[in-house]
Amino acid sequence: MVTVEPLWINDKPFTAVQVKLPKTNLMVVSNEVGYIMCGALDVDLLSDKLYERQIVAGRAVGVKTIEDLLEAPLDKVTTTSKEKYGWEEGMSCKDALLRL
Repeated sequence: MVTVEPLWINDKPFTAVQVKLPKTNLMVVSNEVGYIMCGALDVDLLSDKLYERQIVAGRAVGVKTIEDLLEAPLDKVTTTSKEKYGWEEGMSCKDALLRL
């Protein structure tokens, strides 16, 4: 099952997407600038092989719900996220999204 819902964080609009798969869930919270995602995100691919695209994205691991994702610390972020928005590993996903 796939669910797509609007999500507001401090009056900023985002979209929350959850895809329920066998034995796992894929979760993403995004806006027009960037996104955070569960552990399935290959940050190295985005930062290295796709650097020219300047993708703003971060990953959190060990999350099971969108709420968990928002509260979780960033495990890894793209180079562009660091350079343009000051994202750092360890900051909460919610705080990172509010910088967009």
